[in-house]
Amino acid sequence: MRLFPILAALLVIAAIYAFVFERERVLALLPEPAAEEVEQATAEAAEAPAEADVENGEPADGVSVVAVHSKARPIDRAVVVRGQTEADRQVELRAETSGQVVSEPLRKGNFVEEGDVLCELDPGTRESVLAEAEARLAEAKARVPEAQAKQPEAEARVEEAEARVTEAESVLAEAEINANAASRLSADGYAPQTRVAATEAAVRGAEAGIVSARAGLRAAESGLDTVAANIEAAKAGVQSAEAAVASAKREIRQLQITAPFSGLLESDSAERGSLLQPGGLCATVIRLDPMMLVGYVPETAVSRVEMGAKATAELASGEEVEGEVVFISRAADETTRTFRVDIRVPNPELTLRDGQTAEIEIAAEGTTAHLLPTSAMTLNDEGTLGVRTVGEDRSVAFVPVSLLRDTPNGAWLGGLPEEADVIVIGQEYVTEGVTVAPTFREVGQ
Repeated sequence: MRLFPILAALLVIAAIYAFVFERERVLALLPEPAAEEVEQATAEAAEAPAEADVENGEPADGVSVVAVHSKARPIDRAVVVRGQTEADRQVELRAETSGQVVSEPLRKGNFVEEGDVLCELDPGTRESVLAEAEARLAEAKARVPEAQAKQPEAEARVEEAEARVTEAESVLAEAEINANAASRLSADGYAPQTRVAATEAAVRGAEAGIVSARAGLRAAESGLDTVAANIEAAKAGVQSAEAAVASAKREIRQLQITAPFSGLLESDSAERGSLLQPGGLCATVIRLDPMMLVGYVPETAVSRVEMGAKATAELASGEEVEGEVVFISRAADETTRTFRVDIRVPNPELTLRDGQTAEIEIAAEGTTAHLLPTSAMTLNDEGTLGVRTVGEDRSVAFVPVSLLRDTPNGAWLGGLPEEADVIVIGQEYVTEGVTVAPTFREVGQ
């Protein structure tokens, strides 16, 4: 039984009664200094029940809540995402030409080196086609010197025709001078009309000679153009023949389908005797060393992920691996609004498989936070996530917080001061400014 509080209450009641209702009598019995001491003792006795209640765990005035003294602690702000393993490279090798498979099949699971032949097709008549193309190329190349040999002769004819034109023009100029002289002499009576007629006939003959010389020049230039066209045609024939040879050689190269990189066969190669058409599947090759971890980071945390950051992952099998970030997508997924992050992980023993589920932690810059029960979080009237704290005057305050990490022991929250008295029970029944009577407990109880 709590005997002392009861006796204290009775004494206080008696003292209050005597001081209020019998005050004058009591003071009359006592000297003046003693009366002052009684008044002081009465006031202290009036405050005694409240102090006694607090010391014995009884709630003071206000709403009863349970709170904890929380201090900020440093944590590693790792970005945690779920993802899966993905082969570093994977390719489906398909035929580029048609043909029957003549090579023995390779079984899935075998390791192949870069350049190994996975499927070989029957060449058929492709060797004959190549030989014919090479013969046409040789013939086309022989035509080029023959066409070029006619070019000097054609150029000489052009020069000869140009000389004839020049000669005819000189004759015409001389004839015109003679005709002018004869006309003047005849006008003065010093030359007969026959001479004038002869000089005019010479002028017309010189003009005809120019026409003939120019026609010869045009014919020579046309012959030169024909020779040049023949040379270009011969060169075009060479190019066409070279293209035919290259096409035939490419057809032959496509008969062998080789591994583009070292890796594992994910499927059997095409069976011997099967017919592959263009686009037909020969085999699937994957490279598992290194292995890629692919995760999708929400837009609220992508700014904390940096290139080259260290990352660890725990696979569904319980195996733990380490790697580093090698790619951060710049475009968000249209549906989930998340960003792809690739992490390269060494896999020399090929123990990791494509498509395994992984829990990925990407290292980020550290910070301080409070570890509190998740039940301590609440929402205010505006829908903001936060917690309610107790101030020095026992009044309630709402503090917005950010959820940094969720753990089995509680949630790491940011946004609180270094020390805070956080309400963990009863926060839903109080609002800002309300006076509470907190009962404190240790964090984790």
